[in-house]
Amino acid sequence: MTDPVLDLEDLGFETGAHLLVQRALRELPPGARLGVRGRDPLLDPHLRAWCRPRGHTVVPACEPVLAWVVPGRADRWARAERAGSPDDIVAKAPAHWGLAARGALVEPGGPEPPFDLADRDLLWTEIAPALYAHAASAQWDPATAIPWDAEVALPPDIERAVVQIMTYLVENEQAALVVPARLLARVHPHFREVAQLLAVQAADEARHVEVFARRAALTGGPLGTSAAGGRASLATLLTEPDFSLASFLLSVLGEGTFLNLLAFLDRHAPDPVTRRAVRLARQDEARHVAFGVAHLRHRSEADPHLRSRLRAAVERRHDALATSTGLNDDVFDALILLAAGEWSPHAIRRGHAAVLDLRKEMDEGRRRRLVHLGFPDDEAAALSALHTRNFM
Repeated sequence: MTDPVLDLEDLGFETGAHLLVQRALRELPPGARLGVRGRDPLLDPHLRAWCRPRGHTVVPACEPVLAWVVPGRADRWARAERAGSPDDIVAKAPAHWGLAARGALVEPGGPEPPFDLADRDLLWTEIAPALYAHAASAQWDPATAIPWDAEVALPPDIERAVVQIMTYLVENEQAALVVPARLLARVHPHFREVAQLLAVQAADEARHVEVFARRAALTGGPLGTSAAGGRASLATLLTEPDFSLASFLLSVLGEGTFLNLLAFLDRHAPDPVTRRAVRLARQDEARHVAFGVAHLRHRSEADPHLRSRLRAAVERRHDALATSTGLNDDVFDALILLAAGEWSPHAIRRGHAAVLDLRKEMDEGRRRRLVHLGFPDDEAAALSALHTRNFM
C-alpha cells in the first residue's frame, strides 16, 4: 500500500492549510500515514504545532515530501461525548454540556455554567417545539398592527377609565415580563425550545407593556393610579423560585384569569386602538397559558405530589396577601364605567352586572384549568376562590 501524499502548494496554515490536512487524515485507511509537502516556508513548524495537541506524530521525510504525519489518538477528544441527540431530550442535561448545541460532540474540560433547571421532568412538555413554532410565526409589530392613527374622541370620563385600565395592565404585564426572564437564565440550553418559549413570552410581555403604555398616553392626559395591594400581589409572583410553581401561579392562574379580562375589554372597548391592543395581547396570553398547562400536565405524570405542592403555593400566596386590599378600587370602577358606556343609573347597573359576570367567568376558567390538571371539582373551586383579588 502506498501512503498518500498531500501537496499544499503555497498554502500556509495561517490561511487554511489545516483544513486540507485534517480532511486527508480523516480519509486515511487504517495503518496508513500521510505525507505532506508544500512551498510555504513556515509549513514545518506550523504542521508540528498543529499536530502536537491532536496526538499526531510528525516524522521527517525526504524530498519531495516534507514530513510524514502518523495519526495518533486525538487526546483532546478522547473523552468527548455527544450532548444527546438533536431530536431526543435527555432526562437530565449535565452541566459540562454547557452551551453546546443538542447533539454536538462536546470536548471535555470546558466551563460548567450554573443552569440549575436541567431536568426534563422539571421543564418539559411535548408540545414545546410546536408552541415555539407558533409563537415565532405569530409575532406582531406594535407600530403597524395597531391603528394608532384611528380617531379616538371619547368623553373625558370614558377616556380616563381606559387610561386607568391601561395603567393597571402595564403594571401587571411588567410582572409577567420579569418572571419568564428570570426563569430563562436558569434553563439548561439542552431544553432550547423551553428557553425559546420563555424568551418569546418575555418579548410578548415587553410588547404588551409598550402598547398599553402607548394607549394610556395617547390623548396626553396623566396615567392612572397604582395601588399598594396590587403591587404586593404581583410581588409574590417575583419571589417564587420553583419553575413549575411559578408557571402555575403566573401562567395558569394569573394569565388564565387575564384571558377573561382581555376578552371583557375587547367586548367593551370604546375605540379601535384599545380593541386591537387587547385582542392581540389576548392571543399571546393564550399561548402562555397553553404552555403552562401542558408543562404542568407533563410534570404531574412524573411527580404524584405535584398537586399538593400547587395547592400549597396557592394557599401560601393567599395567606401572604390576606391583609392586602386586592384589586385597585379605581380599576374596578373603571371597568364598570367602561362596560356601562355612560353615566345613567341604568347603564351603571348594567356595567356593574357585567363586571360581576366577569369575575364569575374568571372563576369558572380557573376551575376548568385546575380540573384539567387533575384537581377534583370541589378542590378546584376552593383553590380558585383563594386566587388573588388583583386578578393576576
